[in-house]
Amino acid sequence: MNVGYVQTEPRFGERASNFDAVRALVEGGPKLRPIDLLVLPELFTTGYVFTSREEAVSLSEPAEGPTAKFLRDIARMTGGVVVGGFAEADGRKIYNSSLIVDADRILGTYRKIHLYDREKLWFEPGDRPPALYRAGGAAFGVMICFDWYFPETMRLLMLLGAQVAAHPANLVLPYCQDAMKTRCLENRMFAVTANRIGRELRGASELYFTGASQITAVDGSVLSVAPAKEGYVDVVTIDPAAANLKQINENNDLRLDRRVELYAALLEGAKKEREGA
Repeated sequence: MNVGYVQTEPRFGERASNFDAVRALVEGGPKLRPIDLLVLPELFTTGYVFTSREEAVSLSEPAEGPTAKFLRDIARMTGGVVVGGFAEADGRKIYNSSLIVDADRILGTYRKIHLYDREKLWFEPGDRPPALYRAGGAAFGVMICFDWYFPETMRLLMLLGAQVAAHPANLVLPYCQDAMKTRCLENRMFAVTANRIGRELRGASELYFTGASQITAVDGSVLSVAPAKEGYVDVVTIDPAAANLKQINENNDLRLDRRVELYAALLEGAKKEREGA
């Protein structure tokens, strides 16, 4: 299975320009085909630093919109499935979402569950659990950026049967790339983290994005890493069957060894926290 990422520097609010940047990188990138799963950054269509909810609404679009059409074009170029982030409009609500498409259709939409900082001012939190998709004969799920901070996200994907995590991101904290080694190791999954680069200064907010997109293997090893400050695309070949082997040694299996009967406090604690909030 061939998996890859595209790392870009979106121009805020310039959808057509951002599409052109992705297309150019894919056309000039590795010629390995098909790219069974290609991951683009979070909100690659719009940029990240909104200054008002009204602005976020004005840049949002329905799932079956121009971004879906563009991603299907990229899927035709690559011969596989493409995942990319956009601001999704659904009635009066908007979500920080990722589209999952192939050349012919939308396979699904994932809405970011864990919103970071000022995202809470613009977006609704994801209202449905992750789903499972297929590409190149492998099962994969989607998580977006700050979802990495919550180990439950990738553990849920593993329990669903995902072999690969597609991970669009706009990372500003310096920890994720290292943390994904642990996320992959503790779930024995692959991950494709597609980050962005550059700086956005809008209103009172200024953010620098860390680049260094990464493909991580089931043992925590890094198979590909992008530069910190350059647009970049890379594709590597993985064996998704390696993610089916959850046995760590002769006596330990990370699925079977879970003591779920003793984990009730996790749910009880979360319920009490919400009731007290």
